[in-house]
Amino acid sequence: MLVAAAVCPCPPLLVPEIAAGAAPELDAVREACADALDVLATARPDLLIVVGPAAHAGRGPHSEGATATFRGFGVDLGVRLGRGPGPVAAADRSLPPSLAVGAWLLAQARWKAAPVEGLGVGEPLETERCVATGRDLAARADRVALLVMGDGSACRTLKAPGYLDERAEAFDAAAARALGAADPAALIALDESLAHELMAAGRAPWQVLAGAAEGADLSGRLLYEDAPYGVGYMVAAWS
Repeated sequence: MLVAAAVCPCPPLLVPEIAAGAAPELDAVREACADALDVLATARPDLLIVVGPAAHAGRGPHSEGATATFRGFGVDLGVRLGRGPGPVAAADRSLPPSLAVGAWLLAQARWKAAPVEGLGVGEPLETERCVATGRDLAARADRVALLVMGDGSACRTLKAPGYLDERAEAFDAAAARALGAADPAALIALDESLAHELMAAGRAPWQVLAGAAEGADLSGRLLYEDAPYGVGYMVAAWS
């Protein structure tokens, strides 16, 4: 059963070494993510599952101890998902970037509260399958927590990755309301076709969360909402 969830954005720029001189610009997001992870630890789960968008090679489950590096982003920094022996080394199947950022957040929080697993979700995954996947995750243990990684639209400004789309602000506002209210039905109602057009990579992970939260009767708090670099970033905590 789902007992808590934290929702965080997943840009590699959250890692200060990658952001370099621009790192202070995302300090508020990092602080909100840390607060959300505190909620997860307080819930004392039996299992934590990190869920995030992934390209084809990174889709599916990732076991505790799975690794990744940020060399592709110009930084020789490795991360590990949860606990594991020895130094971080390159693996045959690395964590996708969203889960790597999640692993980095957990490392900053010195996570030791429960075993950690990962799930990479394809951006095109249909809403019904997202919801069914969430239900399956919630049944994995008596007390399950989710760290849900994903960004809102990438079309909030002229300089955004997807250029300016007038529909983006309303889409992000609806997502933020649903996340802040811990409203599974409102998350399920997000339009997957519109989310794809707006490059909102968080849509599928959020709908996985919605499936996991059905019947859990959790309360939510929106800890951060803004669009630095023209991309919608939201942080929420459910408990």
